[in-house]
Amino acid sequence: MSKRVLLVDDDLALCELLAQYLQAEGFDVCSVNSGSGAIEHLAKAECDVMVLDIMMPGMTGLEVLQRVRADNAIPIIMLTGRGDDIDRIIGLEMGADDYLGKPCNPRELAARLRAVTRRAQPGAAGYGAAEAVITLNNITMNSSTLAVTFNGEPASLTGAEFNVLLVLMKSAGQALSKQNLTREALHREFTQYDRSIDVHVSRIRHKLAESGLSDIIRSVRGVGYQMLLLENDAL
Repeated sequence: MSKRVLLVDDDLALCELLAQYLQAEGFDVCSVNSGSGAIEHLAKAECDVMVLDIMMPGMTGLEVLQRVRADNAIPIIMLTGRGDDIDRIIGLEMGADDYLGKPCNPRELAARLRAVTRRAQPGAAGYGAAEAVITLNNITMNSSTLAVTFNGEPASLTGAEFNVLLVLMKSAGQALSKQNLTREALHREFTQYDRSIDVHVSRIRHKLAESGLSDIIRSVRGVGYQMLLLENDAL
């Protein structure tokens, strides 16, 4: 079944170009040209992934992101037109799954769309039925249902956050480089000045701390991150 993409950008020509390319790549694309239009569309139609421009008149992409993330875990790729990365970092901190700079390469966008929709599917981590559940440090993750609990209470993670935490859990006790985390969790290659993993880990840490689970993901200087082994749970 074709993945349903909601493309949100006030640049009509760019929307038409990207929609044509993505449709040729097998995606089912619907384009809207305003933030309010995106909110209205999501209220009445099912979508698998959203491509969302940050800089739009009226309701900005960040405002749309905030509204959507209040009750919807749809994977979101932000399109950022500014040269610096502050908008990208803010978008990730607010719950975006990934970002691309504008003008973007349509082939790269298609690859990112496949990556975020693949990791949002239950069972995407490749576990068999008997291995679907991992419990460690009072965290339980079910890769078949994408359910997560911290200290026995349900937790809400984006698809990117789920995958980053799952990779850290699977490799508990080992230091993982940002390159490996990007490849294994985000299904793409790490690039220079890429802050995605840092922001996703920061959001995970914040959510863990809210559940009383602080200091279990350690920063390894010059390398990346490590999930500490605080108990003898077997993976």
